[in-house]
Parts: sequence; structure tokens; C-alpha cells
Amino acid sequence: LTSDNRPPVLWLHFAECTGCSEAFLRSTDPGVADILFDVLNVTYHETIQAACGGKAEQNRDQTVENHAGEFICVVEGSIPTADNGVYGMIGGRTMLEIAQSVLPQAKYTIALGSCAAYGGLPAAAPNPTGAKGVKDAIGVDTINITGCPPHPMNLVACITSYLLNNQMPPRRTDGRPYFCHGNTIHSSCTVP
Repeated sequence: LTSDNRPPVLWLHFAECTGCSEAFLRSTDPGVADILFDVLNVTYHETIQAACGGKAEQNRDQTVENHAGEFICVVEGSIPTADNGVYGMIGGRTMLEIAQSVLPQAKYTIALGSCAAYGGLPAAAPNPTGAKGVKDAIGVDTINITGCPPHPMNLVACITSYLLNNQMPPRRTDGRPYFCHGNTIHSSCTVP
């Protein structure tokens, strides 16, 4: 955890409310400043980055180009897919197009929150934008950290597992890590 070899991280925002980032920014023990400045190399995060516009997009694209197969991608929000994704645009490109170009290049993709994991509120009926969770929209395997918002320590635990073991924690068939989704509250209920 104290290595100078900080993995590059792209944090993409799609159809969402930024609540997952807001929850993460309130992390303590370790604090978000420790995580962002000492543990990870976050090269793109629309909410907290200093760069904007073309420079921000250049940072994102250079990370993909220079670290293909090495970076972690955290995705917050579902991906609009109807009409070729025209219902969600960033910098003149659809969210769908950005996801299609970035996510297959990532070593791991973390779908942070219920929107990124399964579509969430943006995918609610009648779903005119065709919003979908990351795996359904793009077809890449995801580590699904669900919740609205998810508990920020579940993300920290996944990243810690990767840094210590060079792999993400074991996951259920639906992509959710066993350590935080191995049992349901109902499985320990004593009421028949």
C-alpha cells in the first residue's frame, strides 16, 4: 500500500447523480485525500479534477493509450444506449461511445452504484434513453459495488485487495464481491 507504483484510475461519469462520488469523498480511515494522493493515480474524474474541457479529455485518452490493460476504470452511472446513445453526451461524444472506447482497455472495471451495475433509476420504466448497467451496455466483466449510494469502504476494500494481491476480491456470478455481498440480512433472520 505504500509503494510508489500507484495504479492509474479513470473515473467515468455517465447517467447518474454523482452520489457515489459524494459518498466516496466522505471516506475516512483512510481518508479520501490519502487514497487519491498516496494510493491511486486518478487521471480523470469529472467531479474533482482540475483540468476541464479538451485537457481533461486528453488526460482520459492518454491514460487509455499509455496504460491499456493496466488501468482501473470506475464507472458511476448507467449508459444510455437508445438511438446509438444520443441521450447522454460528453464533449460531443456519446457516453456509449466513450464507454465502448475506454472500458475494453481497462484491466478492471468497477461499476460503482446500482446505476452502473444494473441501470438503476435511469433505467426505470419506460426507460426512453435505453439506460443499461455497464456490463449489459458494453459486455465487459464488471466488479459490481451496488447501493444508492454504495458504501465507500467497499470500493476502498476492492482497491486494497488489488494493491495487496494484484487481483480484485472473489465475486459472485452477478459480479458483486463476496466480502460485502456474500450473505443477505434475511439469511440470518431467526423469524420463520
